[in-house]
Amino acid sequence: MNIQASSPVRVDLAGGWTDVGPYARDFGGEVVNFTINRRVIARSSLESADEEIEYEFQTPRGSGLGTSSAMNVSRVALKSRIGELDPEEIAEKAFAAESVGGNLCGRQDQWASALGGFNHLLFFGDNVEKIPFEPMKSAKNWLSKHLIIAYSGKSRRSGDMQNLVWGKYSAGDEQIVEGLHILRNSAKDMANGLQQDRRDLVVRSLRDVCKGVDMLDSSIHMPFKGVIGPLIEVGQVVAWKALGAGGGGCAAILCSPSGFEATNYSIENSGWEIIEWDFEEEGVLVEG
Repeated sequence: MNIQASSPVRVDLAGGWTDVGPYARDFGGEVVNFTINRRVIARSSLESADEEIEYEFQTPRGSGLGTSSAMNVSRVALKSRIGELDPEEIAEKAFAAESVGGNLCGRQDQWASALGGFNHLLFFGDNVEKIPFEPMKSAKNWLSKHLIIAYSGKSRRSGDMQNLVWGKYSAGDEQIVEGLHILRNSAKDMANGLQQDRRDLVVRSLRDVCKGVDMLDSSIHMPFKGVIGPLIEVGQVVAWKALGAGGGGCAAILCSPSGFEATNYSIENSGWEIIEWDFEEEGVLVEG
């Protein structure tokens, strides 16, 4: 008997970094994200003595879309079989697997993949609270028509960036703390903007995210600026952010009403890959 589990990858819109342990324990983190119809699939056979698991990735690994967490969510769901764990329990077990050996990582990716859909999450130490959150249909339609997800093709080492930032945080670097505060506050604007279809708040949130990330480490955005910077200057792009920890991988690029086609063309000409996407409401699924 063959079984498989699949989990969607996520787009982290605002608040990333603040879900990571040190900040979440000291101040409390807050994020807004949503999942897309690209999944990580784990397959196994119940007849296999060692239960070897094969994985299929529908987006590039290391893309900043949370593929590693989606893989772990799928693996936990597969090994727990059908119905033995609820999505929150699967998310926490996946987080524990990624935290082995003291690896610093946040919880938003695992929770997004397990739950699916749009999420507004609060983090207090080791506790996660899911806030009721339903964006307006018009806001979702706007995002689907104007948000481009583009893969730069450039490698990224999120662990190195995490260690650098959290090392400075532990040393009491005030700029790091201020940047993280800006990132946490950006989640409120994003949540309000999507729930009220206040597009100005969504744009402001994304711009604040870029400001906060630059305060953490300005090199995080370097792989993207050469392509996205000129598009901002001519008004085709109104806001953007690196996905995940940044330093390469994917960027989410919000276009002006008339800038989508020109931006799409420019990005493809730069050698980046456009990732076609749609919203995904379902979280982790087990079949077989």
